[in-house]
Amino acid sequence: MVWDIVIPIVTLIVGLIGGFFIGVYYLRSQLEKMQNDPELLQKMARQMGYNLNKQQMQRMQQMMKKQTKQLGKK
Repeated sequence: MVWDIVIPIVTLIVGLIGGFFIGVYYLRSQLEKMQNDPELLQKMARQMGYNLNKQQMQRMQQMMKKQTKQLGKK
């Protein structure tokens, strides 16, 4: 009787935690891909309504690299 309540709650909590870490891993891998592939970064910017020139692209890549390094330290 008690297990009918406890098991779904524990499963939900474990699923949420697992999903969070999988999401973080996926987001990090996407950010690393964008740093190394300027075309992918340009495509994302266009989808957001921005048209970046070469200088802006380089600046954006540098910012993303810096951000990834900071995330790795935490």
